[in-house]
Amino acid sequence: MTKKEPKEADSMSCLMKVKPYSQASVFLTSFLTWVGSIDSLDCIVVLKKLSKNLILFISMGWLDRFTGLHSRLEKTFKEHDTFYQQLIDEHLDPNRLKPQQEDILDVLLQTWKDHDFSFDLTIDQIKAVLMNVFIAGTDTTAATIIWVMNFLMKNPKCLKKTQAEVRNLIGKRGFVNEDDTRDLTYLEAVVKETFRLQPIAPLLVPRETLRKCNIGGYDIPAKTFVYVNTWAIGKDPETWENPEEFYPERFIGSPTDYKGQHFELIPFGAGRRACPGMHMGVAVVELALANLLYKFDWEMPIAMTKEDIDFGVKPGITARKKYPLILVARKIYD
Repeated sequence: MTKKEPKEADSMSCLMKVKPYSQASVFLTSFLTWVGSIDSLDCIVVLKKLSKNLILFISMGWLDRFTGLHSRLEKTFKEHDTFYQQLIDEHLDPNRLKPQQEDILDVLLQTWKDHDFSFDLTIDQIKAVLMNVFIAGTDTTAATIIWVMNFLMKNPKCLKKTQAEVRNLIGKRGFVNEDDTRDLTYLEAVVKETFRLQPIAPLLVPRETLRKCNIGGYDIPAKTFVYVNTWAIGKDPETWENPEEFYPERFIGSPTDYKGQHFELIPFGAGRRACPGMHMGVAVVELALANLLYKFDWEMPIAMTKEDIDFGVKPGITARKKYPLILVARKIYD
């Protein structure tokens, strides 16, 4: 892989680049194989169809019988099932070269063979786990990366510093792998700062109190739904210096982490019911983001400046950008 002169590029929604890299990174993190030709990969097409149809199916309910959505969804699920079966068959092939490190499917299939659970794990259940990994991981990951890019474009010095760190580490290799992200300390700080300022789940998942309790002087009855406002926690001036400022350097050398032990930063929750996809989600975000910053130079479209970047949020359980982030991507590495 060699560095080349930047090509002219049309302005595009950042999602057009982020979503495929997000999906490919989920695949890599799950199966230890980088997906080449990500724009034409069959599994990516299937994932896009399923995500789109599933959202419509949930929102339209019984009306799908009149729109033909049910049949489209059923067809997409069959394509999905075929894709997962191909992965399983490949992993069960006795002629398959034994990998140096097991992936998630290796572990699931070994559990299936050994009957490690009190119940018999089935192939269909394994497929369901894989579907959860892809569907749950891809959209929230892409939304998070778009927020990161939003902050970086608004703060060009941080963008240049992050890109320099990635490119100095990787050189002319042509891609970033998961092991490389361990050495990208500034990129990690950028992701943490994004989690602080714009958590993807601002109110986390609601909890129900088991018994009457007192929180901060307030009596909370039993069986009360309680929400944790992580968005407000991340902007608390008693905890954070200059809380409204995007300043990744605040995390350099700091023990503060997002894994549930530091309650000033809990984008994934804490305790026994913290998000089970936390570690994989962060790994995918860092891997996809590192490759996007390594392979492309990012600029604002003509006649637009960083002052035009907004931080509007769509209403919903997850905080997604209200208006598309339109950028110019100039490819640097093949």
